[in-house]
Amino acid sequence: MKIHTRQWILAGLAITVSQVASAQTTLTIESWRNDDIGLWQEKIIPAFESEHPDIKVNFAPMAPTEYNAALNSKLDAGSAGDIITCRPFDASLALYEAGYLSDLSDMDAMDGFSDVAKSAWQTDDGSVTFCVPMASVIHGFIYNKDAFEEVGVEVPTTEEEFFAALQKFKENGNYIPMAMGTNDQWEAATMGYNNIGPNYWKGETGRRALIDGKQKLTDEVWVAPYATLAKWEPYLGDGYEAQTYPDSQNLFTLGRAAIYPAGSWEISGFNELADFEMGAFKPPVRQAGDTCFISDHTDIGIGMNAASENPEAAKTFLAWVGSPEFASIFGNALPGFFPLSDTPVELEDPLAKEIVGWREQCESTIRSTYQILSRGTPNLENETWGASVAAIKGTETPEELGAKLQEGLNSWYTPEN
Repeated sequence: MKIHTRQWILAGLAITVSQVASAQTTLTIESWRNDDIGLWQEKIIPAFESEHPDIKVNFAPMAPTEYNAALNSKLDAGSAGDIITCRPFDASLALYEAGYLSDLSDMDAMDGFSDVAKSAWQTDDGSVTFCVPMASVIHGFIYNKDAFEEVGVEVPTTEEEFFAALQKFKENGNYIPMAMGTNDQWEAATMGYNNIGPNYWKGETGRRALIDGKQKLTDEVWVAPYATLAKWEPYLGDGYEAQTYPDSQNLFTLGRAAIYPAGSWEISGFNELADFEMGAFKPPVRQAGDTCFISDHTDIGIGMNAASENPEAAKTFLAWVGSPEFASIFGNALPGFFPLSDTPVELEDPLAKEIVGWREQCESTIRSTYQILSRGTPNLENETWGASVAAIKGTETPEELGAKLQEGLNSWYTPEN
């Protein structure tokens, strides 16, 4: 009798486990953030799953340069994951307009974000929001404090001081003055042109004027940053032309370079790899006393595949992403990705706190090419990659680059105003 009872209990447990397993939903997240997979798997996903044991989450990133094309192919084939990590502005807007992203406007979680935060993932008229805002990234320069102290270099605040610092490192010879290559192209535009450029075109004033047709890419404020990039060339080290993005990261974290033109997303990786103390400085202003501008770029949001077979579970996850709990976990698990929710987040990482503090000192803008101006062919964002590389290498003059970019923009874009 006791044996039979035990068998029935074991059988009942087996059925219960089977029922739980069958009731469990698995969500797959598509993302280009392949460098922070460990943080998702070790911190972010466990925190969600502990609150929602009936939902499992699979984070499935791919290389950043492959993401747009690969994601589009998956969406076309009906094989994309339930959750889509959203690039800001036009790339995600195109996905929404093609019917691939769901309208999330009626989610209560959206009430926790400002209109500015949501604007990167809305239709032009603001009537539909299709991704939950997650974070922005801020551009500037990360530097090796040990190298600065050893060589006797002060942290620069103006362009004159910046180039004086680079020259001092070059003359010292113990460090590559600045770690950036041109092989992958996007760094030259993202950490180069759109890093220093806002101090020239005055942030949102110039960006909006370009969209409205009141300024052109041939204007001095848009051409001059290319001339400044050309002055970077002697300080990038031998072989910079073939140097990839990972090469540059390695040169800096191994202590071989003094300065790294950066996005704040580098912080967590650099913290793990560098054995020296790091600091950061804002893009140097053109002249002492100028107002400073920073690229505080709405970088990452998260939405739902309109074809998801698990819409309720997906919305549960997205609602959690919109919570203050997620903002705190994300902001501290991924220092350098600054939460966009209205609820303030206390950051623990000193370098992240230093960089986010620039918001109180400077005016913020986003990358100049991301909204509206890269919807046609030629794509202004991609063209700016090549132009920034050409400026550094000196293969074309800044004026030639401005004229070429404006001609390409004119071929398909007519300002509405």
